[in-house]
Amino acid sequence: MSTTTTPAPRPAPTSALTVSRTAATAARVLRQLGHDPRTIAMMILIPCVMLFLLRYVFDGDPRTFDNIGASLLGIFPLITMFLVTSIATLRERTSGTLERLLALPLGKGDLIAGYALAFGTLAIIQSALATALALWALGLDVTGSPWLLLLVALLDALLGTALGLFVSAFAASEFQAVQFMPAVIFPQLLLCGLFTPRDTMHPVLEAISDVLPMSYAVDGMNEVLHHTDLTTDFVRDALVVAGCALLVLTLGAATLRRRTT
Repeated sequence: MSTTTTPAPRPAPTSALTVSRTAATAARVLRQLGHDPRTIAMMILIPCVMLFLLRYVFDGDPRTFDNIGASLLGIFPLITMFLVTSIATLRERTSGTLERLLALPLGKGDLIAGYALAFGTLAIIQSALATALALWALGLDVTGSPWLLLLVALLDALLGTALGLFVSAFAASEFQAVQFMPAVIFPQLLLCGLFTPRDTMHPVLEAISDVLPMSYAVDGMNEVLHHTDLTTDFVRDALVVAGCALLVLTLGAATLRRRTT
């Protein structure tokens, strides 16, 4: 008489966030990025190159560079991290890697947190290099602490990472991921107060700008530019940017699909 052995059920993914699984996911993403030096170069060097060009665009008027350079020190990393993160994450989805990972006992939160940790590590390097270049090589003149400037630049880069992870769930190709940039980034760029003070805009546009995270990124940079001490407005701006990044990461985990089809 023969007996039939029932295969053990596959472990169900857990919803709890675990440090070991998150760290393992981040390490895998970093190893994979290590085989793509062009992507790493784009993430780390492009904000520095853009700041360098900007400085000499205003070579005859250094005060203009001081006025907008601090704001762009936060905006450039946000845009770069948004593009690279959305495309890299979508590449994993379309190649089937993401679906195979989600078939393991790996929670969505672990996966999103691991990706955020990996790209966030590169964002730290990117922000540190861009801030050092702007302050000590290009002569950006700020009244406040350079560490506060670095903090806002880092929060902006992390926000770009979170936005990139989120929009990648709604794109079917890398081209579609890039198409999200005019919808997600450009309106914030126009309304963040970089080109004109937000309180001089049409009241409707000013109200919209009040709920866009890039507005608080620019406001935070301007606080460092004009104030020697830590202000309550700076704390508010930093908390808003950080809170938006966490909110978008949470939404990214909630909308992450287990199937790529």
